[in-house]
Amino acid sequence: MSRGEIGFATLPEQVHRKSVKRGFEFTLMVAGETGLGKSTLINSLFLTDLYKDRQVPDVHGKIEKTISIEKKTMEIEEKGVRLRLSVVDTPGFGDSVNCEEHWQVLDRYLTDQFKQYFEAESGLNRKSIQDNRVHCLLYFIPPYGRGLRQLDVEVMKKIHKRVNLVPVIAKADMLTQPEVKFLKECIKRDIKEHHIKIYKFPECDSDEDEEFRKQDRDLKTAVPFALIGSSQTFEVNGRRIRGRLYPWGVVDVEDPGHSDFVKLRTMLISTHMQDLKEVTHDVLYENFRTQQISQMSQPPGKERKSSPLTTGFSSILPPHASSLHLSISKLKRGSIHADQVSETDKLLQQKDEEIRRMQDMLQQMQEKLRASGKGGIFSESVEGRIGLGGPPSKRGSRDSIIDV
Repeated sequence: MSRGEIGFATLPEQVHRKSVKRGFEFTLMVAGETGLGKSTLINSLFLTDLYKDRQVPDVHGKIEKTISIEKKTMEIEEKGVRLRLSVVDTPGFGDSVNCEEHWQVLDRYLTDQFKQYFEAESGLNRKSIQDNRVHCLLYFIPPYGRGLRQLDVEVMKKIHKRVNLVPVIAKADMLTQPEVKFLKECIKRDIKEHHIKIYKFPECDSDEDEEFRKQDRDLKTAVPFALIGSSQTFEVNGRRIRGRLYPWGVVDVEDPGHSDFVKLRTMLISTHMQDLKEVTHDVLYENFRTQQISQMSQPPGKERKSSPLTTGFSSILPPHASSLHLSISKLKRGSIHADQVSETDKLLQQKDEEIRRMQDMLQQMQEKLRASGKGGIFSESVEGRIGLGGPPSKRGSRDSIIDV
């Protein structure tokens, strides 16, 4: 550090060292019919073999096939950077004769991961939270047809609020270039028509160079990605390529003229992996978290029926009544375990019981006076003391002694 410098310019290096030491996490989910090349694509993307022992079901198995969730995790290291990659597969998706409830399995899994993270984040030990939330879902669309099927539309509409959806066209080597272009246009039209939210690429910053801007434009125009996957390598013109061998030639998986495989790999791993994680946490998860907190803050179920006396009594509660109810409601909901309740919460709970006993005593006194024919005088006297005069419509709208 030279004279005149403070030294905070090294902050990026400090963050880099800590991040590399801690490592990174990424969870990818794939959904699509059996035989569309999901496993092959994953193996091609990360140069590994995750599905060595998988067996494809026969016709009878497909009739009674039910969708399931399979998760595989592996550690990948490249140039000293460690990545904990989790791949979630959905064998059986779309294979049954009746696929009406297949979206529920996907939605339930995605929601469960949000709930687990929310509970861990709300606990006492927040240092070692394991993030199992799905950061990206590759939705495989078959190459036949003229756009999205009804199953595709329904599934994507049900889960697009829980995950970053990236639609891909499987087995693109079955189509000619004009057919690929036409199918992409049909899929984009269906996505717009049915208001399906897919992953939106961020806009380039003003200080980005022209090469990065061009790459960003190419990625945006390539959606949905037309893919070809292969785990086989061939030697063509003196160099090894990954592709598929046909009688008329070899399809190069990494050739941009044959497939969008390189563009998907660039987007998913090289340029937008961190943005996918940020959108998951800052947008999708925050929306879910807001809904959960809103539901927790609502008054529990059916409240007790109040009388003018109890309604008036609530107006003279001490200032800490709202915080008291909030603490007690947390205890009732179970967000704080019994062994974790602090002394302050116990004290607040005792005060709440005292207030409830006072309310019950006042109700009993009122009932006795009414039975003896003096209830009206007592009611008017109490209302005059605590400011409850006027018609019922002008009194407080709260139905119980404690309000949220």
